[in-house]
Amino acid sequence: MKKKITLKHIARELGVSISTVSKALKNSEEIGADTKEKVQAFAKLYNYKPNNIAISLKNKRTKNIGVIIPDIVHHFFTTVFRGIEKYANAKGYNVIVCVSDESFDREVINMELLANGSIDGFIMALSAGTQLKNDYNHLKEVTEQGIPLVLFDRVTEDIKCDKVIINDKKGAYNAVTKFIKDGRKRIAMITTEDYFSVSRERAAGYRDALSDNGIAFNEDLILKFPSMTIDEKVIEDFFNREKVDAVLSVNEIFAIHSMRLVQSKGLKIPEDISFIGFTDGLLSKYASPGLTAVAQHGEHMGEIAAEMLIEKVESELEEETYTTRVLEPTIIERGSTVN
Repeated sequence: MKKKITLKHIARELGVSISTVSKALKNSEEIGADTKEKVQAFAKLYNYKPNNIAISLKNKRTKNIGVIIPDIVHHFFTTVFRGIEKYANAKGYNVIVCVSDESFDREVINMELLANGSIDGFIMALSAGTQLKNDYNHLKEVTEQGIPLVLFDRVTEDIKCDKVIINDKKGAYNAVTKFIKDGRKRIAMITTEDYFSVSRERAAGYRDALSDNGIAFNEDLILKFPSMTIDEKVIEDFFNREKVDAVLSVNEIFAIHSMRLVQSKGLKIPEDISFIGFTDGLLSKYASPGLTAVAQHGEHMGEIAAEMLIEKVESELEEETYTTRVLEPTIIERGSTVN
């Protein structure tokens, strides 16, 4: 049985660019007769089945972008989507959004559903299930078909594509440094397992800040959840067991639940215990007191992701180059910390 091949395989075997292969298969007048004959003969020999997007020319684009997000509950992902839609619409593109619901299987199904010629490229953040399985074959298949892909926030180095992220390590480092400057010494972290790329980076920033300020790392002060789902009983047991005077939370939902719990125990915020959480969403703004937050600038991240993808879709360059854009985090101070 002949193996299934892609545009990239044909280009590599014949020593030409993907763009040349695409145009040759379309009988473009830009390609010489000899090259067209070689490409078409090779494609026929291996029973190549063209992908509608992979060989689409500029005047045959769908002008649709596929966006896959892990969750619609977390404010961050909705702001990223808002930024994507804002930029894409201004450039004449429509946006189709799917939710993986943190599931590997749903992420794969969503990609298969959209990668049938209905979109020009993908923008996505990896689901928890995908990062846990560490299986990115569905992403590799898409990129090998010549479909542009931009990853944001939750990314992997295993896939060669454009990416846009926040400097999570620096955000956590700055938050812990602020706690220490405010006189806090027993600083806890509420996070998720390290298979989440963002949690891994934030944990590294937490540890570095402690080390640089002469505070020993204490494993007992780390509360890890297996996913982004909160368990109130686990949080209650943690605060009953450990005496802390500051908490860095990997997201605002964990932080708000924790704030309510310690307040129910008679502790005052920020006098007895301070809180900082990532995201800076509506929960942070309207909590009592307001939650000091590490802003991830989701809307701006979405705009950049859309800009990077559309540039790839419309590019005539034959050489494949990929860029990772790193945004700087900002701490928004509110009543949950000492000013």
